[in-house]
Formats: sequence, structure tokens, C-alpha cells
Amino acid sequence: QVQLVESGGGLVQTGDSLRLSCAATGRSIDTNLMGWFRQAPGKERESVAAIDWRDTTSYLDSVTGRFTISRDNIKNTLYHQINSLKPEDTAVYYCAVGARGTTAALGSNLFDSWGQGTQVTVSS
Repeated sequence: QVQLVESGGGLVQTGDSLRLSCAATGRSIDTNLMGWFRQAPGKERESVAAIDWRDTTSYLDSVTGRFTISRDNIKNTLYHQINSLKPEDTAVYYCAVGARGTTAALGSNLFDSWGQGTQVTVSS
């Protein structure tokens, strides 16, 4: 069983950048589909980015160009670079792990374990 721990969230201003990290322990995630989700207050959790074992990526249309997902298999860590932050990006951000060898795609049905989340708050 893999455990995921997110970090890097915080209170930032509009236009700032953040890099979120997700450290995985318990086993290697180098061939797993990995993803980032977010849940804003009063809204459902949404899938925003995914990366597969070939480093192929997939993004929610509304964040393309500002969000970058990446992975470091040596450190067993997933990253999420968020640029040009907007107040509507305010949410709890979660990383998630899916099956091995799965092609990058969005959707909670592709993932089976999530971390506890890290809060990102963007002030206007």
C-alpha cells in the first residue's frame, strides 16, 4: 500500500506561483498513473492533471498553460507547478495514485488512493 503526503500549499497573492509536492512511501510509483485533484469550498473534487509512466501528461482545459505536472522517480515524488495563480484556484489540492501502466487521463475513476491534501489560498 502506498502512502501519499502533499506539501507546498499556502497563502499567496494573485499572480504568484507555487510548487506542490507529493511524497510517496511504501513502494515505488514509477510505473503508476499519478494525478492532482482539487476541491474548492462548496464544490466537487475535480481532476486537474495526470501523468503516466512515459511522462505523458493530461490537463483540465481551464488550467492548461498554467499547471505543470511532473515526477521524480528517484525521489518517488510527484510535483505540481502552478503559475499565475488566480483566486478561483483556491482549493485543497490532493495527489492520487492509479494503476500501473495506465495512460494519462483525467477522472477520479482512474485513481484509487489519495493523500490528505494541502490547502492553497489565493488572495485577490
